[in-house]
Amino acid sequence: MAKLTKRQKAQSAALEGKENLSVEEAVALIKQNATSKFDETVEIAMNLGVDPRHADQMVRGTVTLPAGTGKTVRVGVFARGAKAEEAEAAGADVVGAEDLMEQVQAGNINFDRCIATPDMMPIVGRLGKILGPRNLMPNPKVGTVTMDVKEAIEAAKGGQVQFRAEKAGVVHAGIGKASFDEAALAKNVRAFVDAVTKARPAGAKGTYMKQVSLSSTMGRGVTVDVVSATGND
Repeated sequence: MAKLTKRQKAQSAALEGKENLSVEEAVALIKQNATSKFDETVEIAMNLGVDPRHADQMVRGTVTLPAGTGKTVRVGVFARGAKAEEAEAAGADVVGAEDLMEQVQAGNINFDRCIATPDMMPIVGRLGKILGPRNLMPNPKVGTVTMDVKEAIEAAKGGQVQFRAEKAGVVHAGIGKASFDEAALAKNVRAFVDAVTKARPAGAKGTYMKQVSLSSTMGRGVTVDVVSATGND
């Protein structure tokens, strides 16, 4: 078994017995233990009482975090003509049609968010096996298949986060950086939890939100009191 480093031992000691904390307590603890040389991402994981293999239990959506993500998001847009020009003017990092499709097929994916106008979907559809597993496939349900490419680009670059339940019913996302102040991170946590709460599908039965936890990129996770996370405390 690999030996724990001094930093890992210190983290373990600091988190020992810390469970079901308030959002503010959890955020403070995560920040305190994010001691890597880079600015770690603060991540949230939510265990939901759903089985996303059933269509009526899928959880997905978007949320614009009030304090942003602290991450520079590269946006790729599939569009032609005036919409391509609109995308370039709005700050898209990559814009194209068949040429962009060929780049993606060649393995050159130079974007973190993919947006497409509806007329581009026959082209984008050919890339499903490449973009789908990377959670980059444009989808009208999350506003990435749209004629309003300017708004979509601004949202993507302005702190919008997409979420989708995985097979085990877990939703996770980055909700800021360890360098953010505690109040900003707490606002982002509650905004994310609120969005997931509102995205509860019709087929969800029983307890919807089973557990919420926070961690940093290199740190251990701590569980957060669900009532505190929903802002109902």
